[in-house]
Amino acid sequence: MSVVVARVGELQPGQTRKFMLEIDGREEECFVVNVAGTLHAYVNRCLHVPMTLDWVENQFFTEDRRYIQCATHGACFEPASGECISGPPCGKYLLRVPLTVSGDSVVVTAPA
Repeated sequence: MSVVVARVGELQPGQTRKFMLEIDGREEECFVVNVAGTLHAYVNRCLHVPMTLDWVENQFFTEDRRYIQCATHGACFEPASGECISGPPCGKYLLRVPLTVSGDSVVVTAPA
């Protein structure tokens, strides 16, 4: 299943957007982030305790916008890889959602 989550150029650097995606027969909340013009998408779930990362709607970045941060535990994740670099669960990775650009559409598909 593929879902259009944005139009090319719609999300500016530092912006994020949540979306729903069917993964293994369940609707999962996910999000896309724009980091210096490059888009990355992940399932919106902390790996320490299965809670959403944002506590304010669509607020995923640290204050300096360098990392994705879990609002509950303070863990920081590299936006390009999803790797946790501080806090629990250090060394683990957020579940990446495959993202492609097709024409002027940003399209995501369920991870394998």
